Amino acid sequence: MSEFVLPRRVVLSMACAASMMGIALPVLAQSQPVHGGVLTAILFPEPPSLNLALQQVQGTQMVAGKIYESLLQYSKKLEPMPSLAASWTVSPDRLTYTFNLQKGVKWHDGKPFSSADVVFTYKEILANTARTRTLMENVADLSAPNADTVVFKLKKPYSAFLFAHDIGGGAILPKHLYQGTELSKNEYNNAPVGTGPFKFVKWVRGSHVELAKNTDYWRKGLPYLDGITYRVIPDAASRRLAIEQGTVLQAIPGDVDPVDIARVSKLPHLKTSMDGGEYWSTMNWVEFNTAVAPMNDKRFRQAVMHAVDRQFLLDKIVFGQGKVSTGPIHHNTRFYDSNVKKYNFDPKKAVALLDEMGLKPDAKGVRANVNFIALPYGENYRRQAEYFKMSLAKVGIVVNLESADVGAWVRRVGNHDYHMAGNGVFQYGDPAIGVARTYISSNIKKGLMFSNTSQYSNPKVDELFAKAAEAPDAERQALYTQIQQQIVEDVPVMWMYDTLGTTFFHKRVNNAYTTGLGYAGSYAEAWLSK
Repeated sequence: MSEFVLPRRVVLSMACAASMMGIALPVLAQSQPVHGGVLTAILFPEPPSLNLALQQVQGTQMVAGKIYESLLQYSKKLEPMPSLAASWTVSPDRLTYTFNLQKGVKWHDGKPFSSADVVFTYKEILANTARTRTLMENVADLSAPNADTVVFKLKKPYSAFLFAHDIGGGAILPKHLYQGTELSKNEYNNAPVGTGPFKFVKWVRGSHVELAKNTDYWRKGLPYLDGITYRVIPDAASRRLAIEQGTVLQAIPGDVDPVDIARVSKLPHLKTSMDGGEYWSTMNWVEFNTAVAPMNDKRFRQAVMHAVDRQFLLDKIVFGQGKVSTGPIHHNTRFYDSNVKKYNFDPKKAVALLDEMGLKPDAKGVRANVNFIALPYGENYRRQAEYFKMSLAKVGIVVNLESADVGAWVRRVGNHDYHMAGNGVFQYGDPAIGVARTYISSNIKKGLMFSNTSQYSNPKVDELFAKAAEAPDAERQALYTQIQQQIVEDVPVMWMYDTLGTTFFHKRVNNAYTTGLGYAGSYAEAWLSK
């Protein structure tokens, strides 16, 4: 999906615990990790590309997160942790960030990794992506004083800076394979070469992606697994059978239809969890194209909010896999505030707003016709779209459902070629990174998915986001509270629910999620019991 969590872990030996950089885990029956075995997991839907600079969809992040690495990773408490950066320092004026890189790192083709790769990736590739463009616009200078050091000098303080270097927005690409090439056509986009614990082996379209252990990985003794195989399983019933029968050992949120979660959770060979995705904190919403009538009138958007019983949808269609959203910030994300305008289920209020707009019903009771592209991530999202259609029909809005695969969905929404569309978007640990991009006017970029694709524009909101990004943490809550209150009044998207999804693991799988990155983590410490 969009940009979409999550299992119990086991304690490693003292030596492994040290390699885990101090992450403490609970002890289960078999606490000693062992080498060997191939983890099999579901890949659904199949991603368009494996280059994280080109695609931010769920499947790309899950697979490529084992191949590529970024400067930092993040704990479940949203604390920055080392990855390709061994350590870092921040100047007193918060304008200079110096990263000291890990030593002895090699690309999967054997070439040495260096600061030159980091500088090239940020300047030439990531600066043009939706996720990282805002960060790079605030960078005055990026340099590599030596092979092991990278220095970012900012134009002004950016309080979210240390949260912007995850694998999704900061995957480092090999300069020697990308320099001088056209990014979208580079042959390594779908046969990636990274520095991570697993190497790309092959991708059989429609079937599977195979990764193998990187025997020359810079974290000595890791990974434990011999490899990971992602099986493409489009059919919901087949995905459920695969995890039930043990032909796959992992199913992340969205793989198992919510209607089946309670029953599958009782199977004795499986364990479940709803944690591990704190950095992502996915939100599901219906996006309005605010440049097209009648979506360009906030009264229409407010009417839609009142016309849909979001609690019913969460309880009876999503089966409790989340919490009804209150606005643009997920309740697990920093600076969340629930003190905003409430849109209770009230069809009469919806009708009154539509009447106020002048959208009177015709002889058939129809006030407006709109098209809707469902989120292309399985039957449950189709059912959500059907419920959305049914709800709006009761207030005179006819919804024509359109089907699209992931590629078409990304293309159409990114090109603003839609009326309304389902979406699911990550928060990335800090509102300046994962929230602002959806609402600031400067991020209205045709052809760029996971940006301001609703084309919402409010100068006051732009100003508040800019201030909040620069302000010290002590001042940011007040600013983000104002932002939430204003955006909830304007309703550029219909916030449905903050996702809290269930992940299934076979009981043989241990220590897969060691950070707040969940399924997009490296799996360097994952291991299989015998």
